[in-house]
Amino acid sequence: MRIITKDEFGLVKEELAEKIESGEVFIYPTDTIYGIGCDATNETSVLKLRNIKNQHDRPLSVIAPSVEWVKQNCIVTDEIEEWLKKLPGPYTLVLKLKNPKAISISVNDTGSVGVRIPNHYISRFVSFLGFPIITTSANISGNMFMTSIEDLDNSIKSKVDFFIDDGEIRGKPSTIIFLDKEKIEIRKR
Repeated sequence: MRIITKDEFGLVKEELAEKIESGEVFIYPTDTIYGIGCDATNETSVLKLRNIKNQHDRPLSVIAPSVEWVKQNCIVTDEIEEWLKKLPGPYTLVLKLKNPKAISISVNDTGSVGVRIPNHYISRFVSFLGFPIITTSANISGNMFMTSIEDLDNSIKSKVDFFIDDGEIRGKPSTIIFLDKEKIEIRKR
């Protein structure tokens, strides 16, 4: 696993973009905790990520490249529009998809998708990519979430392609806002 510092990241972002487009799985910082991700439109990559996390049945979320991407690919009501104004931020908005081809079927086959736009430079990188990436905590399902490289499970470390190290992150997982149901449900973690 290659470790890339925040300072190096700016110098190699084009190279990293190519690696992600070619199917690599990576760990990256956000405004909340470290995430593990890949190209959310690449079925092979998504399945590889699911195997790494040992998470085969739970829906995954994405970091969207922009609010415009969300509006193009998800059903957005006036109420949801108000929630979108809170982005970027520490929220995962679960929305109904209007374009199921916007993500791999293995991301979520429920007709909905969790969408994030972190208040972090990783969002600018995803915007640069132009496609969504998977965002899920960088841990084996059921274990504690990761806030520094020291927390990285060895079984994950040996299977990811690169790690963007931003030092210790003093956060907790994002708040999930279910906007795909009749009644809004908020779940803090």
